[in-house]
Amino acid sequence: MKDELTNQERAEVLTAALPYIRRYTGKVVVIKYGGNAMINEQLKQQVMEDIVLLWLIGVKVVLVHGGGPEINDMMDKLGKKPVFVDGLRVTDQETMDIVQMVLAGKVNKTLVNLLEMKGGRAVGLSGMDGRLLECTVRDERLGFVGKISRVHIRPVTDLLEKGYIPVVSTVGCDRSGNAYNINGDTAAAYIAGALGAERMILMTDIAGVLRDKDDPSTLIPQITLSELPELYEKGIVSGGMIPKIKCCEEALSHGVRNVIIMDGRIPHSILMELLTDEGAGTMISDGSEKK
Repeated sequence: MKDELTNQERAEVLTAALPYIRRYTGKVVVIKYGGNAMINEQLKQQVMEDIVLLWLIGVKVVLVHGGGPEINDMMDKLGKKPVFVDGLRVTDQETMDIVQMVLAGKVNKTLVNLLEMKGGRAVGLSGMDGRLLECTVRDERLGFVGKISRVHIRPVTDLLEKGYIPVVSTVGCDRSGNAYNINGDTAAAYIAGALGAERMILMTDIAGVLRDKDDPSTLIPQITLSELPELYEKGIVSGGMIPKIKCCEEALSHGVRNVIIMDGRIPHSILMELLTDEGAGTMISDGSEKK
């Protein structure tokens, strides 16, 4: 196997990507970023390169990020033990202060800086800026965990119109100004819906939806909304995949064209999905589009 492509092979790769570049230029793509792709420094660099490349060819990329491991690290340093109920972080006032500091501060600005260093133009936002993500209490047992009640999308569209990559941390607020922790997948779904995005990508630590959760070769490349009830019934969609699929349904119901759940641990998986025939992960759609 050759270590490097010849100039002709490079030209052929670029030519093969042309139909996809044409399709996505000028369109909005929302990327939910988290998991191992955020922790691994080499993968992080590659994700930022992918996003800047898409931005350079005219794709309007919105990056929505979490930061659970970083929050846990900070809580550990401060001697506070994380508590979870049904997979969601119990967030008292002290924990909320930590979440806001880590997500809207350190993680958000680190990603903005990386995108700038790769040649992009990025601006960081939290869901509190311009009341982007307005919330109510999701469940009293969880404390300051927000349920999105309204999206004020103008801060994001203003940045897109000015040619920036918006980088959004998933912290929202209520009408009284209280800050809330918001599930990252849910925030991405609401933002993508408000933007009428061409595609939403959820970067995860698994290949996508698998018929056998222990066998990556059983990846289901495409699922339509009409097929989901059977997958729930058979237990193919179960455990932690259920809330992700529910977020996909939410995004589609608000006008997103299709959603991809894919393995963010694979180098340049974003470009593989958007700019190649093969694609990556599992596409969730209403059935009107084939992968």
